[in-house]
Amino acid sequence: MARYIINRLFSMITTLLIISSITFFLMHSIPGGPFASERELTPEVEAILMERYGLDLPLSQQYFNYMTGIVQGDLGVSMTKTGIEVSDIILQGLPTSAKVGLVAIGVILLLGIPIGIVSALKQNTILDHIVMFIATIGIAVPSFVIGTFIMYVGGEVLGVIPAGGLNEWRGYIGPVIALSGFSLAYVTRLMRSSMLEILRQDYIRTAKANGLSHFKVIYKHALKNALIPVITYVGPMIASILTGSFVVEKIFALPGMGRYFTDSITNRDYTVIMGITLFYATIYIVMVLIVDIAYAFVDPRIKIDER
Repeated sequence: MARYIINRLFSMITTLLIISSITFFLMHSIPGGPFASERELTPEVEAILMERYGLDLPLSQQYFNYMTGIVQGDLGVSMTKTGIEVSDIILQGLPTSAKVGLVAIGVILLLGIPIGIVSALKQNTILDHIVMFIATIGIAVPSFVIGTFIMYVGGEVLGVIPAGGLNEWRGYIGPVIALSGFSLAYVTRLMRSSMLEILRQDYIRTAKANGLSHFKVIYKHALKNALIPVITYVGPMIASILTGSFVVEKIFALPGMGRYFTDSITNRDYTVIMGITLFYATIYIVMVLIVDIAYAFVDPRIKIDER
């Protein structure tokens, strides 16, 4: 176990360096810069700003300086928000994204898995058809459509959802529904199909033939194996939801990481783009590692050291 984790940590570092390098060169290959939108800047002032942030240096030197800072844990300062560290921007946006994300993750897991199990056990019944119909809509309809609909109906028509912010519990309703809609539908369908596949296995038939109760067959023998595909999806899903949704945060005016990220792209704020991308990649890779470790606990037949 320890050797596997150490090897994965080295792999994570290599992956993050590659992601940082690709993001850096892609940003600098796009025409324009962080000061291109400042219409009133004179050439002299722009030259001073370029020098201040090291943008007048050769690209190779800029790359070396930035990667040196990354290795030292320094994400730099924002190029469009004077004097603000990139790490501070991340810390400002993360709590909002995390609060909404944690509630959305709870809704997805607490509803998606049980509903998927029930739908599998009630296959081809009216209940199963209703669940699959709703799940199909949830997968097909984009989050920005759901968010816009909720904002209009809940905010404009009914007046039960505030225009923006999380100052009261009602502020979570719209963002959580919009953020969890697709994943909830996907987890439900995935849990259903996985459970149906496991229920057709020979060892489940053997357990039933040996006289085990229906509860033990389902929750002791079938559930653990049926959860493996769900765990595979849930790991990256958690990383994505915790770090915020660009569209959902824009619709509900939430000051989360997604909003800061879209603003940084619009403003060509290189350091913020790099910092948030690197942070997101780190969360994603860590969640994948946690998923791999969780496999061994869900199914003891899986040996981590052999993966």
